[in-house]
Amino acid sequence: MFALTFLGTSASVPSAERNHPALLVEATGKRVLIDCGEGTQRQLLRSGAGFRRLDRILLTHAHLDHVLGIPGLFSTLGLRQQSDAMTVYGGQGTLDIVIRMLAGLWGAGRAPIPVEFAPLTEGQVIDAGDFTIDCFPVRHRDTDSFGFCFQSPARRHLERERLAELGVPDGPLRGELAAARPVVIAGRTIYPEDVMGPPSGGRKIVVGDTETTDGLSRHVADADLLVIEATFLDRDAATARDYGHLTAREAASFAAANNVRQLVLNHMSGRYRDEEILAEATAIFPNTRIAADFDRVVI
Repeated sequence: MFALTFLGTSASVPSAERNHPALLVEATGKRVLIDCGEGTQRQLLRSGAGFRRLDRILLTHAHLDHVLGIPGLFSTLGLRQQSDAMTVYGGQGTLDIVIRMLAGLWGAGRAPIPVEFAPLTEGQVIDAGDFTIDCFPVRHRDTDSFGFCFQSPARRHLERERLAELGVPDGPLRGELAAARPVVIAGRTIYPEDVMGPPSGGRKIVVGDTETTDGLSRHVADADLLVIEATFLDRDAATARDYGHLTAREAASFAAANNVRQLVLNHMSGRYRDEEILAEATAIFPNTRIAADFDRVVI
């Protein structure tokens, strides 16, 4: 299960209702922040999420609306005497900008908390045991940009009816079968395959900003949830190209073409009403919603 808390959902210019971009993803007791726009530390407090167990930041790219909140967050964590290291993941160009920003404030290597920087290359970023995070490059206005794919594996579970039919009692023998080891009952060997149901429960969510969906289908196909920007409407597609963003129509068409189950539109521009954006997207992909600050989505 993944729980997403939208901490900031605006495009480059924030509004009274929408803060700069940031998204908190939680799974199996672990918490990962995607982007850290200005004011993210306050959004963490206002959302009730707070700062506990927050030790990883994934950066999609280095536009200032996605990274300016890092110094404030680190300063607050330093004042709270957090001793755990914060690992910041991003493309090398993105990390170079963040490193220079922190050095300009506190001097090279002297941030208020221990910080480690992890350059991204396509492939697995984190293996947390119960879930993995992969990254993939995307094109976004000449930046060093990445999207992220969170996946939890499908698991097979014991079928109670089949266990009863074969006379497997509650207790250690069922534990052995659940661990994929055969057991012997009254001289008969029972194999895990005899009592296991089909795989179920795997989840996949994909997050990112991009100006084009070309070449991204293999990363997004069959996602339970796609969180993607929709900064413009189709009537302003030419402007979207100039600024390196998608339209709501493009995002919805991409979701529909790739068997996505739910689409959440993010990075919203104040030039449109939410109703306009939603109408354009749902005409193509009905299971669409627009993210608002402090929305929580559980998959």
